[in-house]
Amino acid sequence: MVLEKSDRPWGSYEVLHEAATHKVKTISVIPGKRLSYQRHAKRAEHWFIVAGSGEVTIDGQVREVRAGDAVDFGIGVLHRIANTGSEILTFIEVQTGTYFGEDDIERIEDDFGR
Repeated sequence: MVLEKSDRPWGSYEVLHEAATHKVKTISVIPGKRLSYQRHAKRAEHWFIVAGSGEVTIDGQVREVRAGDAVDFGIGVLHRIANTGSEILTFIEVQTGTYFGEDDIERIEDDFGR
């Protein structure tokens, strides 16, 4: 059951589950697009790549990811993902912390001027 769906300039996300202690999303990134380089003050995230390939940047360190890979980063850690492949990059995001609103995003760099 999808609780929320939102289209973004880089792709889309769907909220699958939300509770007081965590939130679970499916995030899909269009080939050639990337999320903003960002951090969160109140949540950590775990990403599990389920389809496609790309590059993850965590605190300035870039690494390749593909289906089956997992990435973790804590509260306040800068991060982004870019789809460098030719198919949609999809990952499951599990957020943990004390607040999961979309306004807990500090964007350091953004391709879409947000």
